[in-house]
Amino acid sequence: MEFLDFFVIGAYFAVILGVGIYSSKSKDDTSQYFLANRNLGWFVIGASLFASNIGSEHLVGLAESGFKKGLIESQFEILAAFMLLILGWVFVPFYKASGVTTMPEFLEKRFSSSARMYLSLVSIFAYVITKISVTIFAGAIVFETLLGIDFWTGAVIVVVVTGFYTIFGGLKAVIYTDTIQMFLLLGGSILVTIFGLDAIGGWNNMVATSGEGFMSLWRSASDADYPWTAILFGAPILGIWYWCTDQFIVQRVLAAKNESEGRKATIFAGFLKLTPMFIFVVPGMIAYTLHNDPNSAFKLALDADGNAISAGTLPAMVQFLLPVGLRGLVAAGILSALMSSLSSVFNSCSTLITWDIYKKYNPEKSEKHLVRVGQIATGFLVLSGMLWIPFQKSLSSGGLFQYIQGIQAYISPPIAAAFLLGLFIKRINSDGVMSAFGLGAVLGVGRLFSEIMGYSNVLTVPHFLHFALYLFLICSIVMIVVSYMTDEPDYDKIKDLVYGSENNYGDSSSLKLDKILTGILILCVLVIWWIFS
Repeated sequence: MEFLDFFVIGAYFAVILGVGIYSSKSKDDTSQYFLANRNLGWFVIGASLFASNIGSEHLVGLAESGFKKGLIESQFEILAAFMLLILGWVFVPFYKASGVTTMPEFLEKRFSSSARMYLSLVSIFAYVITKISVTIFAGAIVFETLLGIDFWTGAVIVVVVTGFYTIFGGLKAVIYTDTIQMFLLLGGSILVTIFGLDAIGGWNNMVATSGEGFMSLWRSASDADYPWTAILFGAPILGIWYWCTDQFIVQRVLAAKNESEGRKATIFAGFLKLTPMFIFVVPGMIAYTLHNDPNSAFKLALDADGNAISAGTLPAMVQFLLPVGLRGLVAAGILSALMSSLSSVFNSCSTLITWDIYKKYNPEKSEKHLVRVGQIATGFLVLSGMLWIPFQKSLSSGGLFQYIQGIQAYISPPIAAAFLLGLFIKRINSDGVMSAFGLGAVLGVGRLFSEIMGYSNVLTVPHFLHFALYLFLICSIVMIVVSYMTDEPDYDKIKDLVYGSENNYGDSSSLKLDKILTGILILCVLVIWWIFS
């Protein structure tokens, strides 16, 4: 890296901090701090949905996956487009109509305070051991690979800068910085792909030199990594939970001016989610071609067994391919994505701690006091995430992206079942939901503990996505059976929170353009599946 590169990176950090400082004005109101006063438009929300989602598992994990496995993990990005449509068309009308601030709060309105507390605690736990720790870890790798800064110093820099504008600026700062970061992210990643394809002689040469099965999005049912059954039936369970019920994502559409703006944001984000396959996974495949070309100067570092250390694939590509100045700009884009994801999870998690735990037991506290609690909670999350990094390292040997998806597979099925069944079956009650939550927690934590300890048992035998499907079905059955064996819920209290009720918010007027764009997005997904089948 040359002086000009460092100058560009420094300028980027200055802009981001400036936006954070500007957004920090007048944030002593919880609606402002946690939901940007519910007054944002579709473009900034859609950009934030995309930018905040594109975190370490994408920039580090997807490029690593492209190098090791080819296109296959792009399926999660493609399926995300469908999930965003479900969020916009199915869930958003009810979320906006309910007037809630958090997803646990929605569960309390639909079921009980116990359901609210369960989701709050599970979400916070999941954020710490996935998004926060992994993003700090990946940011440190970027600093180490690109800038020559040691791992833990890089981790501290990422945390301090991101934590600053998140703590003081709230959701508005997060979303506005996300919008800036979206342009840097897309532009930088596209440049890496273009320069990389030029370096290897074009797309056809990459295809000719790629590993076996690299170019296919669908694999046989016997495939060890991603059988098609797991992708088609298991992955959507994770998708429903993450895209439609997770505070990290849904908090953005809750900040929309109205239902229509929220839905348009999800459609826009759906189109953006078709790009990671080409701008994150493909660069990893390009790196595979370059690394295995005996005439190429590009070589990844090797481990003790002589295998390429692929976690730093994308930063290494930036370092190797791009000219001075442009290298700094793309490095800033990579860092922007990591910081965007990290700031988003900081804000979402602090919202849960403040709104669903602290405020519930301290309802008399002032708005200003609650904002301060949210800021303190962010600091606590930073520390917790850094403490988990050593454990995360031992669990992510199969790749960061798979690590993230695996953890989500163990915790998401009962939550996805509660939201889906609760929305469509009004007979589902709190007893049924809590029974499913209890069983789901035992089985999910059991699988996670078994993997940490290296145990082999009935819980660890299924593929993690098959496990998600089985757990979803088991929890759904328990939820239905227990609900019908116990007292009916108060239908008057939940009439606006289920389909088929007198006040059904699932339908809206003036939807022609949204329907057309939705159809085009679905067609794009089907074409991609067909081309890379």
